[in-house]
Amino acid sequence: MAVKSVTHLNFRGEARAALEFYRSVFGGDLAAVTYGDAGDVQDPADADQVMWGQVLAGDGFHVMAYDVPARMPYDRGDNAFFLSLHGETTREITAYWEKLSVGADIVRPLAPAQWSALYGMLRDRFGVVWVVDVAGDA
Repeated sequence: MAVKSVTHLNFRGEARAALEFYRSVFGGDLAAVTYGDAGDVQDPADADQVMWGQVLAGDGFHVMAYDVPARMPYDRGDNAFFLSLHGETTREITAYWEKLSVGADIVRPLAPAQWSALYGMLRDRFGVVWVVDVAGDA
């Protein structure tokens, strides 16, 4: 039996935009169900918000997201989690970095590190911190 872990991101009104952005970076298919689609509208302001969404790419990239309903507390937080992205080549990682960095705050520029051929950290425009590196030996 295998167990698979998928990062699930929580937003307040930004889930669809975030999923569209991640699809533009990694490719794949985006699926989203709104509270209205599911018939679970407890507050009219939530009707068009994402109750369940994901981006799933053929290369294995998978992220899920939803919009926390208005009736529930939500705090975007600071460093509550990182998404760690490991690639096989510097070319692959550089391409993802360039796309993710649009509108981002660079925490650590993408550069060689003692443990990796390339390593960098950024907070994307949705507040998600990405740790990006080339897997394997430096």
